[in-house]
Amino acid sequence: MNVVAEMLVSSPAPAIWATLMLLTLPALLLLGSPQAMRHPRKAALETVAALRERGLQRRRRQEEAARAAQFASEVQVAAERAAASAGRWQEVWEQASAALTTAYGAWLEADARVRTAASAAAWGTPWSVRTCEEYAARERYLHRNVAAAVSRGELPASAMADAVAGRNGWDARLHQVEQELVIARASAAWLRQRYEAAVAAEAAAWHDTSLARRAAGSLRDEAQAAAVRAAAMAPVRGDTEVRARRQVVLFAGNFVQSALR
Repeated sequence: MNVVAEMLVSSPAPAIWATLMLLTLPALLLLGSPQAMRHPRKAALETVAALRERGLQRRRRQEEAARAAQFASEVQVAAERAAASAGRWQEVWEQASAALTTAYGAWLEADARVRTAASAAAWGTPWSVRTCEEYAARERYLHRNVAAAVSRGELPASAMADAVAGRNGWDARLHQVEQELVIARASAAWLRQRYEAAVAAEAAAWHDTSLARRAAGSLRDEAQAAAVRAAAMAPVRGDTEVRARRQVVLFAGNFVQSALR
């Protein structure tokens, strides 16, 4: 490619500079390459081809830059959504952790009640029920205390039906002290199950939170890298007149070098 073609296909210039360069094309051809005056058609075709190729390259770069910017925008949106999702999973884990602490405390309190009830029952109590009134009183005591434990969350709702039906270890004939021990043991067993379920729920929530954090971090890094690539591919938008002046200076320098040769 000759010097004139190189000058024309470089950075774009304002219309006035392009017009002046087209008007002075014969002189430029002569100054840039004396061989071009012997074959002006060939030189013109080469220049037009070079301009067309540079235009195609410029459009390709612009399209690639647009795609890179679009990709960076989409990844940024995905990263923001992933960060929000990680924040929600963090809240879920915090709630599960608080529930675990509560369940553990409830289980410890129930275990303490078992020891207290066992100490009271160790003194011994009369087993036989002498009158119907005494049996009715023990039955009412059992039902009332089981219902209270269910309302406090210390027993499942099914415990009340079992106590009324007299199944699964519930016996209204027992003395009130022994009934307290039965209730305390049943409550401790139930709250231990609740604690174990809370342990599993907290572990699952932590696992999901960790995955969400890693996904958010990966997308954040990808978004930063995509933004850097998009910025590097974005066209530099400077002042067109300044670029045109720089082009004229560059051509003048090439002319002086050609003349000195």
